[in-house]
Amino acid sequence: MERKCVVLLSGGLDSALAARLMCEQGVEVQALFLSMSWGCCEKEKAQVCAQQLGVPLLILSVGDAYLDVIRRPRYGYGSGMNPCVDCRIYMFRIAKRYMEEIGAGFVVTGEVLGQRPMSQMRRPLAIIEADSGLEGLLLRPLSAQLLEPTLPELLGVVDRQRLLRIAGRARQEQMALASAAGLSGYATPAGGCLLTDEHFADKTRDLFAHEERPTTKDMELLTIGRHFRIGPKTKVILGRNAVENLLLEGHAQAGYTCLRPKFAGPSALMTGEGSEEARHLAATLIVHHTKAEKRPEGLLEFWMDGRPWTVDPAAAEAAGHAVDAVKL
Repeated sequence: MERKCVVLLSGGLDSALAARLMCEQGVEVQALFLSMSWGCCEKEKAQVCAQQLGVPLLILSVGDAYLDVIRRPRYGYGSGMNPCVDCRIYMFRIAKRYMEEIGAGFVVTGEVLGQRPMSQMRRPLAIIEADSGLEGLLLRPLSAQLLEPTLPELLGVVDRQRLLRIAGRARQEQMALASAAGLSGYATPAGGCLLTDEHFADKTRDLFAHEERPTTKDMELLTIGRHFRIGPKTKVILGRNAVENLLLEGHAQAGYTCLRPKFAGPSALMTGEGSEEARHLAATLIVHHTKAEKRPEGLLEFWMDGRPWTVDPAAAEAAGHAVDAVKL
């Protein structure tokens, strides 16, 4: 077996330590970061960790196919819309393909026995290893001495006695080890998957309920602005600040209509084709979320996908009443 491994590096404390343990044993490490456009793990933190460890890092973006994992998880959800077991299986299958492509011998993760109730107990750890096709090739160095030996350990590629026996949710031992090793800049241990956040989970459920084929772009938009469901295929998203206004404007393309006021109010992005009533409702929502002293008198002037558009506020309000808006 090759003394070379793929480490799934999230930018967090545990995965950084797992990679460090491999480096200390002279194993060649290739770090892999799987990026999601809506956040979750922190790419910049992973880059910092890889630099400190002196290991190469490959960043791959998950595609739209990953959304099927969230929509129809075989092993169910956690506290929100987080399909933790299915998610890890999906990621480890990617890691396995990369392992084979570069001629590495095994895959390493920072998982800790008992740290997460859904995916890091003994049974789900075994399921993840089997379903990802990595039986015997998935090494969890932080808890290795509490788990069955893997092939790298049995073949002497990795010294099992130099691996750890950490279990549970506390991170004091890991933080002490990181300090002794000079590791810093990793993500806050208390951080977690956005899909566990109740508000984000609700918006994700709404998206999946109304879109047959949602995209990673749709998921990214869930992290921006105030969302209003105004029809089965139509939403209005309002920016909450100047940065979000710019982000929404940057998302304008076919199937997404951008409404930018010529006064000091929030920009709006409409998903779907957008009927005239929907545009009027978007204009009304913009006005309602504009400070009273900034609201214009008379006609409302906007840029709509870069073209000027003017509407009477009373007409917009009247047309908007024909459309129900539900804040998500």
